[in-house]
Amino acid sequence: MNHQKILISGAGIAGNALAFWLSKLGHEVTVVERFPGLRTSGLQIDLRGHGIEVLKRMGLESAFRSKAAPEVGVQIVNSSGKRQAYFPANKSGKGSQSFTSDYEIMRGDLCRIMYDATKERVKYIFGISIEHFEEKHDEVEVRFSNGETGRFDILVGADGQGSRTRSMMLGSSPDAVDWFHPLEEYVAYFTIPREMEYGEEYIATGYIASGGRFVLTRRYSPHRVQVYLTGKAVTERLKAIQKGDVYEEKKAFVEVFRGAGWVVDELLESLMETDDFYCETQGFVKLDPWYKGRVVLLGDAAYCPSASTGMGTSSAIVGAYILAGEIGTHCAAVDHQGEPSKDCHVAAFKAYDEKFRPFMNQIQKGVGDPSVFDNIQWGPFTIGAVHWVAWLASCLRIDRLGRLFSDNQIKGWDLPEYESLKSHTETSRDDKVVEGER
Repeated sequence: MNHQKILISGAGIAGNALAFWLSKLGHEVTVVERFPGLRTSGLQIDLRGHGIEVLKRMGLESAFRSKAAPEVGVQIVNSSGKRQAYFPANKSGKGSQSFTSDYEIMRGDLCRIMYDATKERVKYIFGISIEHFEEKHDEVEVRFSNGETGRFDILVGADGQGSRTRSMMLGSSPDAVDWFHPLEEYVAYFTIPREMEYGEEYIATGYIASGGRFVLTRRYSPHRVQVYLTGKAVTERLKAIQKGDVYEEKKAFVEVFRGAGWVVDELLESLMETDDFYCETQGFVKLDPWYKGRVVLLGDAAYCPSASTGMGTSSAIVGAYILAGEIGTHCAAVDHQGEPSKDCHVAAFKAYDEKFRPFMNQIQKGVGDPSVFDNIQWGPFTIGAVHWVAWLASCLRIDRLGRLFSDNQIKGWDLPEYESLKSHTETSRDDKVVEGER
């Protein structure tokens, strides 16, 4: 194996998943993260389709199961809190997933699982970021925010939809285009303390209020509940607020959602006090290609599909598996003189892009296109019609609509097999150890 010195920017799910595979292959892997520690915050995410298969190939399914969120289904309620429709999770382990996946987990727990599986063989450096990089000879010279420099064979940007690595890779000239496409929609996420009541279940609850205001609550522990708020009504208000002004962002959501009905006012009372509020612009990234020279992008930095697809986490994990597999394949090759190729990254990045792009093209198909929902007036009649359709779908067991978020939507695409990764997959013994610790 032609071992590479690889730097990954971002210790999130994509970066840690790639570090898992590359370190198994024996590469020298360093991960830098601008936050002072591992970010174990974040709300509930899930795996679907090929993402589940990659998790199994990593040998981390039991560790995942031990931390899985206990959600059993999704319900839609009206302003009085009366259930209008219910879609149970498919917990059988067979068939397609429903709206609630059988593989639900808190983002922080999944980050921790991957970090714990790699920390003994990967160098993690927290509290610094990449300030600048430049290709010199056969390496990438990187300058970090602490003033230090380093040289690497490969630089991977796994630093999210607002990737600084992507911006530097594309260039900072006035004509440079950042391929993040905002969808003019903001989502607020936060958690609140709320004790579980007698007889209450772990059920996600969706509520539609007039004016196109949408609320979702998800219980992930007996003591706390996650809250999601979104709607076009808050967009104009937030455009006038400086990004990162959390107090003003909170006020905007309170003003827009006050009086929405159900238990929304009660949720808003806790909003101003919560310390884990996060507001982000929904959007997607489309970039061709995903690499330049010795720099390659991964996860949301390369192909953020938008939260509306439900495939962000799965795309990141599958993409990391394919990128690692191609590096493992092409950097094991030798030239006609029997020497390792110094430019193995060229073939590896090209193959990664060609193999994974058809997957992402299907995931992102239609994202950002005009929708019939754009001009809907969300009044009592429209909301009632949505409730009726949801009720009919639940009665007819059309919870198979969850296939929209599963691997069944990826037509004519199969998860590649990599011999180099097969030999380094975690054994079932590791699963038994985790199982015994539960």
